[in-house]
Amino acid sequence: MTVYLLSVHGDDTAELPGDFDIEQVYADVDKVNKEMMQKGVWVFGGGLHPADTATVVRADGGDVVTTDGPYLESKEHIGGFWIIKADDLDEALGWAKKATVACRGPVEVRPFQDDTEV
Repeated sequence: MTVYLLSVHGDDTAELPGDFDIEQVYADVDKVNKEMMQKGVWVFGGGLHPADTATVVRADGGDVVTTDGPYLESKEHIGGFWIIKADDLDEALGWAKKATVACRGPVEVRPFQDDTEV
């Protein structure tokens, strides 16, 4: 089995539609989580606070420097993710289709390097 990262991307500053129901999103994501667990593909997942709560740690010469804010200067950031085990990319994409509907955001699918074990 291959381990995949399904990352949810979005714009922290975008205005949500008036009919957006966050409680329904949470319920729909919970259903996908439970289905993943029941099928044995779920390894870990979670939502993240907005990108402006991030702290970046980097080596700079001989020093280690921390700075506030996201690493990337972008309007879209990772808002949450799943780590799953799947037989192949097609299976991972099937889970991503369910995930994008549940969380109402784009989901990027990327395999971990081959030596990843969970």
